[in-house]
Amino acid sequence: MHIAEGFLPPAHAVAWGAAAAPFVIHGARSLIREVREHPESTLLLGASGAFTFVLSALKLPSVTGSCSHPTGTGLGAILFRPPVMAVLGTITLLFQSLLLAHGGLTTLGANVFSMAVVGPWAGYAVYRLLRRYDVPLMAAVFCGAFLADLSTYCVTTVQLALAFPDPGSGFLGALGKFGSIFAVTQIPLAVSEGLLTVLVMRLLVQSSKGELTRLGVLVAGAASARAGERKAVAR
Repeated sequence: MHIAEGFLPPAHAVAWGAAAAPFVIHGARSLIREVREHPESTLLLGASGAFTFVLSALKLPSVTGSCSHPTGTGLGAILFRPPVMAVLGTITLLFQSLLLAHGGLTTLGANVFSMAVVGPWAGYAVYRLLRRYDVPLMAAVFCGAFLADLSTYCVTTVQLALAFPDPGSGFLGALGKFGSIFAVTQIPLAVSEGLLTVLVMRLLVQSSKGELTRLGVLVAGAASARAGERKAVAR
């Protein structure tokens, strides 16, 4: 991921585009509603998109026809929910294919499905699950960003295995080969992305506490309780 221009068979490219389209359309509506109802969130939305663009532009050669890199989608998914990230991720991938020759237009649907759809939903799901069981915020953020990255490459592995099954062992053989090659570079990258996302979230907690509370990342009651405890200890 990104899968290179013209690398997928035409039928696969069309199918992945059709699979990604409903998520992007729904995400566009969610994004428009967020900006219309909360115009003050525009700056944070832009920062989330820029975070994704910069991280996913750091390309390392991996499987033939693809590459390895961080995705940066976990942060935006945690802040604004996965539908919004589907749009921000699509815009990122479109600009990268046009300006950086990173990915491609014919493979845009496949790349969007893996990085802008599955990645954000997987990362957000584990983040919400951990927070429901009172796992500390930064630990949940790390796990969410880690899984958003890694799940993207799991889907890309499936996409490549479906397009290019092994002559002897078929889809499962290709899945094992592509997955094992991706794992060498992607697991360390996913860990690094998780740590970087935690660092960014710490900065946001310090500078944008009100906005994070509105978005539900920080709980106002819990923050007030902790402040009260600190005052009591100080007395």
